[in-house]
Amino acid sequence: MTGYVDLGYRPRDDLICEFYVEPAPGQSMKQAAEAVAEESSTGTWTEVRTRKPMVEKIHARVFELRHNRIRVAYPRELFESGNIPQLMSSVAGNIFGMKAIRRIRLEDMEFPRKMVKSYKGPELGLREIRRLTRIMDRPILGTIYKPKLGLKPGEQAGLAYRVYSAGIDYSKDDENLGSMVFNRFQDRVVKILDVVDRIKSEQGRRVVYAANITAPVDDMLRRAQFVRDHGGKCIMIDILTAGWSALEYITKQRLKLIVHGHRAMHAALTRNPRHGISMLVIAKLARLAGVSALHTGTVVGKMEGGREDVLEIDRFLRERWHGLKPVMPIASGGLHPGLAPRVTEILGKDLIMTFGGGLWGHPGGPESGARAIRQAVDSAMKGIPVREYARKHPELAQAIEEWGTEFH
Repeated sequence: MTGYVDLGYRPRDDLICEFYVEPAPGQSMKQAAEAVAEESSTGTWTEVRTRKPMVEKIHARVFELRHNRIRVAYPRELFESGNIPQLMSSVAGNIFGMKAIRRIRLEDMEFPRKMVKSYKGPELGLREIRRLTRIMDRPILGTIYKPKLGLKPGEQAGLAYRVYSAGIDYSKDDENLGSMVFNRFQDRVVKILDVVDRIKSEQGRRVVYAANITAPVDDMLRRAQFVRDHGGKCIMIDILTAGWSALEYITKQRLKLIVHGHRAMHAALTRNPRHGISMLVIAKLARLAGVSALHTGTVVGKMEGGREDVLEIDRFLRERWHGLKPVMPIASGGLHPGLAPRVTEILGKDLIMTFGGGLWGHPGGPESGARAIRQAVDSAMKGIPVREYARKHPELAQAIEEWGTEFH
């Protein structure tokens, strides 16, 4: 096992992966680095007698080694174009189970231009979401239906009408709502899309409903087509539980639908700062795979995710990336009206902000919750402190009295 650490190597057209690595007892950092590069490219645990000149050309190289951080360059020839499962089986496959490694975390991936170009990316992105909703100058305000399970289609549609009418722009199913005996997918979609049409007729507003299509992939395609055929504009996919292959399959159909990427289960990979895979890596893969919008964190809500981490991910999603369309970040999890100005201040206005309990739990009811959210964001857009704005806006005042302006 030699030759995989080459600190004099200068990457050219390589995929570069950054890892945090803790060697197992008795292993040096260099030995651990060798093991990572070898196992994730061309090598195995012992010397083999079938090595070829091509192997010497395409094996991975550790070109930077500092403390517990290594950067590894992988030649593009190691990867099949447009194939995220094969990519991740290579750079994040067996390495997590190696005895030479105590802990390892894939922190970042830097993709060469030609590799990015092998993926289709989003069909519809941030700009298309803006154009669809005609909301250009503030965050798009959404809700998640609560309780997350137990509502019948008619009940959910009734709630949709109440909160859309009161100013909500966007609503979505929760991550575990599929097609249950008490709430069949087709019934729910038809009833809520009828509400979407009614809001357009009554108020002239284009509101969005993200129907959760997460299921076996053949069912996912049928559900996505059903949404499209009934005039819907958006589907939601739990990208990690459905899998990269299922996500890519749906987005490659080019159905002219917004793909709302929910990150359910991500913390199993991202939460431990010394082991797993970072949310930044997941965001890069999701953009390659074609999501239009992606949950990235709130900074101030109930979910894990530090300020700098979330800001870095959101910046990446919005910026140019070798021709792929920008993606809209989604802030969701434990938000209430008193937090909305702070979220806007930190994360900016190119954002979908979704509220569950922080809307449905408002003491004045759902309509008051929706109005309080709009009022809170209006205060931020006008530069007026939220408590001052609440003096003339009773729904916002009630929300602040209930939950304050900080997360507890």
